[in-house]
Amino acid sequence: MKNKSRRREFLKISGLTGLGLLAPGSWSTFAELAVTKDLNHHEHISMNPEEKNTSLIGVYGPWAVSLIENKLPSLSFRRKEFTNVDEWRRKARAKMAERLAAPNIGTHPKVIVKKKYEYDGLIIEEVSWQLPYGRPTEAIILKPKDAKCKLPGILAFHDHGANKYFGNRKITKTSDQSHPVIKDYQRDYYGGFAWANEVAKRGYVVVVPDAFPFASRRVLLADVPEHLRNGLNDLDPEKPENIEAYNQWASDHEHIMAKSLFSAGTTWPGVFLAEDQRALDVLCDRDDVDASRVGCAGLSGGGMRTVFMGGMDERIKCAVCVGFMTTWKDFIFDKSFTHTWMTYVPVSPNELDFPEILGMRVPLPTLVLNDTHDDLYTLSEMQRADAIMSEVYAKAKASDKYKCSFHPGPHKFDANMQKEAFDWFDKWLK
Repeated sequence: MKNKSRRREFLKISGLTGLGLLAPGSWSTFAELAVTKDLNHHEHISMNPEEKNTSLIGVYGPWAVSLIENKLPSLSFRRKEFTNVDEWRRKARAKMAERLAAPNIGTHPKVIVKKKYEYDGLIIEEVSWQLPYGRPTEAIILKPKDAKCKLPGILAFHDHGANKYFGNRKITKTSDQSHPVIKDYQRDYYGGFAWANEVAKRGYVVVVPDAFPFASRRVLLADVPEHLRNGLNDLDPEKPENIEAYNQWASDHEHIMAKSLFSAGTTWPGVFLAEDQRALDVLCDRDDVDASRVGCAGLSGGGMRTVFMGGMDERIKCAVCVGFMTTWKDFIFDKSFTHTWMTYVPVSPNELDFPEILGMRVPLPTLVLNDTHDDLYTLSEMQRADAIMSEVYAKAKASDKYKCSFHPGPHKFDANMQKEAFDWFDKWLK
């Protein structure tokens, strides 16, 4: 029951803060709640039978859905006029690139190795690189210590999880001592495993960068106007109560970040794509990596980044999207409140349904892993997304390159799902 109440609070508060609906005067109560609740979980929420005719935006929900429903998007490969998959992909990617409006941040950043050591059968490098803006991006690189030749590579994406204080530490382990927040986090989301370590042990070079704006790339309180800090500061940041308070502040700040990025002529997914492509440069540039055998994967927000990277960058030869697959209809009518501002690309639903963004990689191998009781989506729309992807791959005569699995339980990437993901990488990258 304790975990259920925590998950309920996560959905309640992340929905309010992500949409910027928390009143300024309520911060003190909110901050008190933040330090006493574990908000990094989800609970299965059943719809009240009396609410079956409701929508997130009230009477406007059916109208909004009608704008895209019952018609194929203009650049859907499922349309009859598209018969050549290569020509279609070029056209679809060009339009998606226009919609994403990713900033030009250069290529092939210079990597600084800060530490290098062995742990748990792996060689681990703590590295960083400087992009044209912000503080340096920190990343963890892992590979088997007994590797003798070039290995396939994995770009491993950490999740969102309403936790911007942490980034690459969410899915790695570099010593026997883990931060207590990370220990609990990996237990609840990842079956107790640091999945980047586990896939590296299978014979991969794995790069795990901090995403914008998480961990080393997060917005520091000292860098925003005092009236936006809500009395918080950056002191003693590793204390669990300060981590919780920061994460709630960062959640409330999301609508400001999104509006600022839109005003700058870019999008949040566009910034992700630009920065993730630079991390892919780092991976592919390594002497110990076979750049012709590279994949990417991630849970939740990492799954979302997999959708865009897998769809937009042809260097990704194998993609595994975990816990982030549904349709634009699902976001419109039922589930936008459970999602970050980082998801949305204005206008693009007219041209591609959400799974078709990942589908732009057809016929390259693609695995989608879903959880049957994942509260971030409705099961019927996860199933419809699977049907869309299946149709895309079938039309391209590449059905053997696509697989979708539904695992029991809530939002997670547990041991069984990890095994399926790693086996998929082994099948196509080794």
